Amino acid sequence: MDPKLKAIADRLWQAEHGGQPIAPIRDELAALGGDALTAAYAVQQNITERRLAQGQRLVGRKIGLTSIAVQKQLGVDSPDFGALFAEMAVGDGEEIAWNRLMQPKAEAEIALVLSKDLSHERHTVADIIGATAYAVASIEVVGSRIANWDIRLTDTVADNASSSLFVLGTRPVALSKLDLTGCGMRMDCRGEPVSVGVGAACLGNPLNAAVWLANTMVRMGTPLRAGDVLMTGALGPMAVVKPGDVYTAQIEGLGSVSAVFGKPQ
Repeated sequence: MDPKLKAIADRLWQAEHGGQPIAPIRDELAALGGDALTAAYAVQQNITERRLAQGQRLVGRKIGLTSIAVQKQLGVDSPDFGALFAEMAVGDGEEIAWNRLMQPKAEAEIALVLSKDLSHERHTVADIIGATAYAVASIEVVGSRIANWDIRLTDTVADNASSSLFVLGTRPVALSKLDLTGCGMRMDCRGEPVSVGVGAACLGNPLNAAVWLANTMVRMGTPLRAGDVLMTGALGPMAVVKPGDVYTAQIEGLGSVSAVFGKPQ
């Protein structure tokens, strides 16, 4: 690996483990002279390999930037992705220690769990439907190792698509019983609504996001596998998390899921 890319990965790794965010890295990635997005994914992969070397278990992928409005904000025309590890999973209603978080925000999503590998060069929505065991409601707790969330595309890609933790609901539902486009979502914080949305907010349909991810992961040489969790992208705006907050997301047809945040010790 290019020593300059490794140095960027080192800083992100130290930020994660030391709890101190760093300055944006986009200019450094651009200054390398090649494709900055490819370089950012190389940094992400280096950090993924460090996690694997520690014995962590890769359990799926998250899709980010599925909102057209957010894409325009960052000046991009496609989503991005990050890695999910078992160590990032939190039980529904389980308290999350505040020291596990960095600049946290919460967003409600539909998660898919695969029953088959997705290894074609090009996938269709039918391929995704046929490979999905079930869907569940979920909350992704995003965070940034970049100070003040001062990010552009390459910042967030290198930083594992700004992922931190994820909470899966416990009511698995077959896709045939869901309206993935029309399903409404409401996320409350202690009973007060903080985000509302609909399935169509995720690239028109969460399955469109899953097709993009499946194709992208084959090109990257790491196809999606049976058992993988796919966090398909936010159905509504992110909400800033404060110590002691309790977020509950209700998604039509999937029930509810809650993320409970502790207070600093």
